[in-house]
Amino acid sequence: MKKPLNRPTDARHFALLARGASARVTLVLISVLAGLGVAAAKDPMPVAATAHGASASDRAPAPQSLALKVGAAKIDVTPDAATLPKNFQGVLDHIYARAIVVDNGISRAAMVTIDAGGIPTPLWQRVTARAARDLAIPADHILLTATHTHSVPFVRDASYEDRIYEALRQAAAAMKPARMAYGTGVSYINVNRNIIDPQTRRWWEGANYDGPSDKTVAVIRFETVSGAPIALYYNYGVHAVITGTLDMVSGDIPGATSRYIEESLGEDVVAVYSNGAAGDQDPIYFQQTYDLRAIRIKDYAARGKDISNAMPPGGEGMDRTNPTVAMLMNQQKQMILSMGQMLGEEVLHVSRAGSERPVSAAGIAGLQKTVACPGRKRLDAGRAGYAGVYEDADPIDIQLSLLRIGDTVIGGVDAEIFTTIAQRFKRESPLKHTMLTTLTNGMAPSGYIPNDAAASYNSFEVVSSRLKPGCAETAIVDGLLDLIDQTETQ
Repeated sequence: MKKPLNRPTDARHFALLARGASARVTLVLISVLAGLGVAAAKDPMPVAATAHGASASDRAPAPQSLALKVGAAKIDVTPDAATLPKNFQGVLDHIYARAIVVDNGISRAAMVTIDAGGIPTPLWQRVTARAARDLAIPADHILLTATHTHSVPFVRDASYEDRIYEALRQAAAAMKPARMAYGTGVSYINVNRNIIDPQTRRWWEGANYDGPSDKTVAVIRFETVSGAPIALYYNYGVHAVITGTLDMVSGDIPGATSRYIEESLGEDVVAVYSNGAAGDQDPIYFQQTYDLRAIRIKDYAARGKDISNAMPPGGEGMDRTNPTVAMLMNQQKQMILSMGQMLGEEVLHVSRAGSERPVSAAGIAGLQKTVACPGRKRLDAGRAGYAGVYEDADPIDIQLSLLRIGDTVIGGVDAEIFTTIAQRFKRESPLKHTMLTTLTNGMAPSGYIPNDAAASYNSFEVVSSRLKPGCAETAIVDGLLDLIDQTETQ
């Protein structure tokens, strides 16, 4: 495990020593540090030093070059009915691109999340290049994340990219003096989804209450200097798969959660979901999907086709005139609202009562790197339960991103990863305020990325992965930790 960074000449360290002294002594101390070449304004992640107990008029003002401004916006990206694929039945709920832009007078950063299954790498590259050119947001200071809802078309029309950019543009235009606060809570709406089937004694999908599962809800609250909410950026790991069999456009759990938060705080507030490490995490209440799966397997078998170890996309082949199917699908529509409310309530709780003291000035840094791991090509078929047969393939690149605002870091990976990889990254991070978002800044051709200890599981994520075991977990964690270290010199 990497040890926390220890920089005894850091202006923040000396500023802490000034607690209990007068504001005048604090300013003298910072002046001395400036002579040593560690001026607070030049520190890579400065924090304004203020004497404990000083009156508002006596306090040293936050460095103007680091004073935060924040803006947020959301744009409807719901496809027109005429452009929907033939298998889609309509729109269950609208989907959005949500954006937060942060500025400190020196640099800018943006966190953007789209109700989408993934972010195609060319789309990420075009949007970030445009934002860098027209909005002065460096491309490596942008996190473009997919919620991974399984209920949207993957191919979109030409206006899609423009609407994503418009969310960024409006957020940048709405910036106002602000402050930010970090907090964490817990939510129990996710569960590990890899089990040993009690009948076949083979790996299959189901609720594993004893399996690894991260219940952490991490929240960054952005508010005006008077405390009015501007936006919430929240991170949680759960698959957005409840409405996947409906063949209707939906934001699933993330969309329902953000809508609930926005309704609660006011429609001018934007709630941006950050997709945690959900590669092996399903919604804890997922029985309707299991029941529909069993019905579909039976229906296909009656037609002479065995899909017991396969998974047709969406609701393909489902008899929607069957009253039981109709009931289960209606329950799925209700379930995303229930889980969205539960997760949303915890986000609101953290925002109200679980956040640390807000800061109004912070440094901004962003970095990216690519790591490569040995690849493999699967030669057989089957969803799960049996070891796959493979041959060697070309190495696979994994895109890593890191955004740091003050002492808060958000790591990004362009793939679906298992929860213990994110837990390891957060555990080994030198910074307390650490989260990891996935399916961010492109799409790796890796498929799922299991942790090393899961390599022997014959679960569908492991057998379908295009990565050889033993490389990706450490490459991701060490790569992101290296980026954190590098932000100390930015």
